[in-house]
Amino acid sequence: MTVGLMLWMAGTAQAAEAPKPCAPLETKGVKVEGYISKKFKRQKRAIIKEFKEMGHTRTAIRPFPMGQTAKVIGIGRCVPAYIARHVMATALKYTSGIESLVNQTFLHTHWIGIGTTTFDEPSQQLVTEEQVRQLMDPALGDEEFHALYRKFSVQDETVPYFGSRPKNAKKVQE
Repeated sequence: MTVGLMLWMAGTAQAAEAPKPCAPLETKGVKVEGYISKKFKRQKRAIIKEFKEMGHTRTAIRPFPMGQTAKVIGIGRCVPAYIARHVMATALKYTSGIESLVNQTFLHTHWIGIGTTTFDEPSQQLVTEEQVRQLMDPALGDEEFHALYRKFSVQDETVPYFGSRPKNAKKVQE
């Protein structure tokens, strides 16, 4: 066998393994990164404090340079549900809203992105207001929250492309 084939097989075997356990928040905090709407530019410091209220977070929040922020949020698989809900509620106040979720496969485990244009449409999934409300349910524990997030962020099999619908090259194989 060639070296390339052996490396590919080893990578495939690793991908099938269970994900590594999450590091505790005391050693690995959550980073909240992204944009708030431009109209809140003067309140940026107060808004950053609001994002950090839950503790164990650090932020890199900036006013969006143009009109509206992207209506997207991405939540890593190791972010506790209580922090994710707090960031989602705060994002709903200071961004254009939440209409898409980024598949967790593309995200760092301890990261939340709000109003960001970093991810293209094939890595996202549209969600309804009702689905966002379900994610915001305080009765959900960490495992239930992330199971629901993963359910809602499954990507489409095909994507629109100049009038055709080719297969989604970014679709995560489960």
